[in-house]
Amino acid sequence: GVGVACLSATFAALVVDNPFPLFIYFVIAGLMGVWGVKSCRRRSALIQTGLIISVANMVLVAAFKLLEFPFTGNDLLIGVVFALGGGVLTGILALGLAPIMESLFNYSSNIRLLELLNLDQPVLKDLMLIAPGTYHHSMVVGQMVEAAAETIGANPMLAKAAAFYHDIGKIKKPNYFVENQTSGENKHEKLAPSMSSLILIAHIKDGVDLARKHRLGENIADIIRQHHGTNLISYFFHKAQTQAAKPNQAKMEDYRYPGPRPQTKEAGLVLLADQVEAASRTLTDPTPARIQGMVQKIINNVFADGQLDECELTLKDLHHIARSFNKILSGIFHQRIQYPQAIDKKKSHDDLDKQPPKNNGTKSGEAPEKNREDLKRLGIV
Repeated sequence: GVGVACLSATFAALVVDNPFPLFIYFVIAGLMGVWGVKSCRRRSALIQTGLIISVANMVLVAAFKLLEFPFTGNDLLIGVVFALGGGVLTGILALGLAPIMESLFNYSSNIRLLELLNLDQPVLKDLMLIAPGTYHHSMVVGQMVEAAAETIGANPMLAKAAAFYHDIGKIKKPNYFVENQTSGENKHEKLAPSMSSLILIAHIKDGVDLARKHRLGENIADIIRQHHGTNLISYFFHKAQTQAAKPNQAKMEDYRYPGPRPQTKEAGLVLLADQVEAASRTLTDPTPARIQGMVQKIINNVFADGQLDECELTLKDLHHIARSFNKILSGIFHQRIQYPQAIDKKKSHDDLDKQPPKNNGTKSGEAPEKNREDLKRLGIV
């Protein structure tokens, strides 16, 4: 943004006789625009940025006119009006052209990312209804990467949006993923390990296709493609080894995700949070100490496997990421107070045998109020 502002100011200044004032004018206006949209979280803020540019333009025009001597009030008024109009027009054009440019270049700006974080997006609704386990997993991963991104200087909105959509490819075959297998039936038991690995790997391509279909942006699609890196699907690889007739018949490369490895901090965060959240579900007693040990083990394994070699995450970043993950997961799996059990039903019935029930103000002809224990039947299959 800053580079473009300086470059455009230079080109604009080259076409006039007195270039220095015009160069300063365009540079400051451009920098104010960059500053205004840097933390822009809604499209209407583009108009506000246009007004900020207008104020800066008017001050600059007034200053330049005052430096010119002699000058007339009419010249000053015309210059200020054009400065005001130019800033407002810039905001209006940006508001109208931004969606077109995002669609044209298939890129998601911060404003578009905020729109994608709306849980009413059609693809997220489909994920919730078709693959509810994956949906819940994605929401937790989103919380984890957002918190971690803020501590390492990554883009929290991009990381969170990518986390929400990173597993949308599982919509196609939800029951082949363990988080959606509520009936206890594992469909992979009837499949060869090689076929199971192909189904798992296919959710990456399916996710990228859905991302492009719903125009989520190429930056989201890239993270979907990279969120498993070249990880080994170890369970089915070891299963294939045990079933193979010859010792080295099962090839490791057939059981690895195709990659590429994460190329950005946000992609690396999603890869780490995806594995950590899934592993946290396997802890029988998720105390803070066990969560910390699990997080450290997974991050070490991912780092040792070289999955983070092509992104910008440093060892210091990994330390901050681990601390953020520990905090989020410890909050999710916090210990709850055990409340005393309800009064024994038999004792309640014995009391009723000794003393007839009171009317409790029930009018004649009305059915007595049902006991709250009847609510326990709700949800029973």
